[in-house]
Parts: sequence; C-alpha cells; structure tokens
Amino acid sequence: MKVLIPVKRVLDYNVKARVKADQSGVDLANVKMSMNPFDEISVEQAVRLQEAGTATETIVVSIGPAKAQETIRTALAMGMDRGIHVQTDDDLEPLAVAKILKALVESEAIDLVIAGKQAIDGDNGATGSMLAAMLGWPQGTFANSMEFGGDSLTVKREVDGGLQTVKLSLPAVVTTDLRLNEPRYASLPNIMKAKKKPIDAKTPADFGVDTAPRITTVKVTEPEARSAGVKVEDVPALVAALKTEGVI
Repeated sequence: MKVLIPVKRVLDYNVKARVKADQSGVDLANVKMSMNPFDEISVEQAVRLQEAGTATETIVVSIGPAKAQETIRTALAMGMDRGIHVQTDDDLEPLAVAKILKALVESEAIDLVIAGKQAIDGDNGATGSMLAAMLGWPQGTFANSMEFGGDSLTVKREVDGGLQTVKLSLPAVVTTDLRLNEPRYASLPNIMKAKKKPIDAKTPADFGVDTAPRITTVKVTEPEARSAGVKVEDVPALVAALKTEGVI
C-alpha cells in the first residue's frame, strides 16, 4: 500500500503573527517557520503504518517555495521514504492544492492519502475533503484512530457529540485530528539519512493545473484588544450585570 502525506510550511505555532503595515497579509519575514502541526501527525501515522508492515512506501509532498524542502526533509527524518516538492511562490488556495494532489495520486498510484485536517495559517480545513470529492474516494475526516482490516479502514472521527465510527473501502482519504498520535522527534542519525533521500522537483505546470486564485484578500487586520474585566461585589450584582450590560 502506497501512502501519500501532504505537508505545509507554516508560521510556527509558538510565534505571534504580525500583520503587514499595508494590511495585505501576515508578515512572514524573518520569523520561524515549521511543519503544520496536523501534518506532523499525518507523517507520524504513515511511519507507524510502515513500521507495522501495512504501508509498503510512504511519500511526502509539499507545495510551496524553495524553503519548503526543509519541511520535506523534516518528514524524511521522521521516517518517510521519499519526497516530492512542487515549487511555487504563490500562496495556493485549497482548490488548487487539491487539484495538484489529485494528479499526484493518479501518477503515483496512491492507495491512501493522510492529510492534516487543516493548516494553522489559512484554517480552511477544505483540502482533504476536496481531494476525496475529486477522486471519488471515501473520506474519514478528523480521525481520532485508524484500524485496518483487509481492504477496508475503520476510522473513529471526532465530532461535536463525541466519536463517530466510519468504515471506508480503500483507496481513501483520511484527515488527522490532534489525538490520533503524538509525533516523534527526529533522531540525529535519521536527520543525516534524510539528507540522502530523494526529493523530486515539480511545478504546478507539470500537472497542467490552473492555480489562478478564486478569492481576493481585501484586508487583514489584527483582532481587537480585549477590554479589562469587571469586578462585582456579589452574585446578585453579577446577575444584574449579565442582564443589563452583557458583561462576561
């Protein structure tokens, strides 16, 4: 079984985002970038499948600028077999990403795609579902656990009311949630080995994909600063404040 893992290079989750002075977007100059946290979970799951003998080959792909190769190398150091870098300096929308991934799935004869449920920069949470729809494959989103049985896959999904269990026939698309696993740290020997693993270079044009944006960002602004809290003397005063002023 061949497994494809899409990963994205994003602003590190520990870094406070700053808006550009012209309000055209988030300032990414001279800030720490890293792999999207949900994608780390996807990589870990693929490596575990390979260690269990379920996956025969694991492929990581990143669509982005030249520095996205660093993100691919991180995934290779965690245990992925090989990488594909689709280089573009454009900030692609989920639809364009899904189209490129569809072309890769077909050219690489992929049996399972495991993607993060969302990227922490755009927060769209749309790419995995779009890809499944384009391929006509079943999908298990927000996966809390995965269990294989023959040519099927059982996924427990995190939903508002708890967990929902779905059974998917392979090939399929799965998107990962936080509690699926805990990603490993890459060891120094594996980091050295990752430098020798192959990364194929591609561009969106190689797949004949139209990446023209469908959405225009009008303005990006920082959220309003939180106002100071209000202290009340007792419970009746609290209830009155809630009724009349909407405090808290």
